[in-house]
Amino acid sequence: MTGARDPEEIQAEIEATRAKLSRTVDELSARLDVPSRARERAYRVRDTAVETYRESPPAVIGAAVALVGLVAGVVILRRKRAERRAHTRRKR
Repeated sequence: MTGARDPEEIQAEIEATRAKLSRTVDELSARLDVPSRARERAYRVRDTAVETYRESPPAVIGAAVALVGLVAGVVILRRKRAERRAHTRRKR
């Protein structure tokens, strides 16, 4: 059995526990706020891209051109495959 405790000591312990619980709830709320986290991530990615562009514009432009070319290639390839499938089905 513990001895009698000072009411001020008990009150201080209660306040410390409340503060800790409040921090935990705030942290969990921040983790569960998916839209806010996604927005924050998008801002970081944008800032990184802008910073990279400022440091080396030709590299960023080259990467953008390569990405556009890749996407165009994929679109063209998918359309050709779809046309071949449609043409094969018509022959049957």
